[in-house]
Amino acid sequence: MSVKLEELDARLLDILQESLPLTATPFADVAGRLGIPPRQVLERVEALRSGERAPIRQISAIFDSKSLGYQTTLVAAKVEENQLPRAVAAINAHPGVSHNYRRDHAYNLWYTLAVGPDSRLGLQKTADMLHRQSGAIATRLMPTIKLYKIGVRLKIAEDSPSANELASSVPFVAAEEITPMSDLDRRLIRVLQRDLPAIDRPFDALAREAGVSTDELLAAIKRFADLKRMRRFSAVLRHRELGFDANAMGVWVVPPAQQDAFGQLAAGFAEVSHCYLRPTYPDWPYNLFTMIHTRQREAGMQVMAAISRATGIRQYAVLYSTQEYKKVRVKYFEDDIPAWEVSNGVDRLTPPASICES
Repeated sequence: MSVKLEELDARLLDILQESLPLTATPFADVAGRLGIPPRQVLERVEALRSGERAPIRQISAIFDSKSLGYQTTLVAAKVEENQLPRAVAAINAHPGVSHNYRRDHAYNLWYTLAVGPDSRLGLQKTADMLHRQSGAIATRLMPTIKLYKIGVRLKIAEDSPSANELASSVPFVAAEEITPMSDLDRRLIRVLQRDLPAIDRPFDALAREAGVSTDELLAAIKRFADLKRMRRFSAVLRHRELGFDANAMGVWVVPPAQQDAFGQLAAGFAEVSHCYLRPTYPDWPYNLFTMIHTRQREAGMQVMAAISRATGIRQYAVLYSTQEYKKVRVKYFEDDIPAWEVSNGVDRLTPPASICES
């Protein structure tokens, strides 16, 4: 059951999920756009993220993992039904697992995995360990080969544009383009990934903790955006609480010569929030992925059919999420992933795995 929103709250969420103004008084700037007092914006933001069913999950910087030197992948696991609780507990225990869903397919457990540049195991060996710990029958790594679109922006207010039309198409970052992070950058990222407080000058305390001025912190945010290390600074919303209950992963069999054309066409659909090219396996022929968020399954199926008509691709499947086991943000440059590795018998003295290994 979704949360019923007043018109003002819907308009506020539309603004916050697009981008928070990067000024010393961002909520006052939002209030100016809405034509209401700043205090009212602060009160509504606090109300909209209070409680288990709050529509706002977090307001923070949304970083691009790969450009920060992290190795990431989508993982599909095939798990016996009676082993799902064990598998979920083992997988969710890893701090680099940010999303974990049960989907209606033989590959019934789908999770995202990230490891940092300081990881001793690296991505493949971490996935191997989770495969053993989870008791999965099969585990398939599906890293991004090419990215056509990323960015969930839902249509909340009735008069808002089709929000996902605004979602960014982010260029794929090659390993050789990743530049080392300075100690200051790491310190800044650690504070910017936290939930921003709903107060008049929310960046001041973050700046003090990072040891910089507020102006320097805001300049760093803009620099991260220019370098594509940060996608945007905005609210992350709880889809289901807003009535977007149908989380569909549309997967397609697309011939190599048609992949780019398909990706560009599919990315143009407002309901598509993510579009990726991923590897195939003998038991998994699907290479193009489109994530679709709609209020009902029927609407999701209509979008899939429309993509099929537009692209001429007829071989596809739709995997709906039936249970959300975990949905958080990866905490970059913290000690949690190294601590997990040590707790699982990895020697701290082992040199970090190469970023090119995966």
